[in-house]
Amino acid sequence: MNFWLVKSEPDAFSWAQQVAAGVEAWTGVRNHGAKNNLKAMRAGDRAFFYHSNVGKEIVGVVEVARQAYPDPTAEAGDWVCVDMRALAPMPRPVTLAAMKADAALEGLALIRQSRLSVLPVSTEHWRHICALGGWRE
Repeated sequence: MNFWLVKSEPDAFSWAQQVAAGVEAWTGVRNHGAKNNLKAMRAGDRAFFYHSNVGKEIVGVVEVARQAYPDPTAEAGDWVCVDMRALAPMPRPVTLAAMKADAALEGLALIRQSRLSVLPVSTEHWRHICALGGWRE
């Protein structure tokens, strides 16, 4: 299993909307690096659901329910989406400020590549962030 972080602006698509939908297509990614990360996702992979801009915190955990397929919202180009299934809220949201201040999260892609909307997370970082947020698998 691989681990990821997916970002969404809560005023565009929030954790509450993901939960209400259950399974939702993760569409609208228009960055080639993020697109390559979507293509690398496999069914069963887990991802942190991160509220960007407003909140700047990990608020939940999702699972890849369907691997990459053509993004139906793309007017042109080789863009893809995956389907994400809501698993559980993060019991204690983990803020960007807390992650930046934590030496154990040095090298976390969210901090190094803050503009990408889909990022890989190492197993070590995944476990550490889960512990910070009180999330148990």
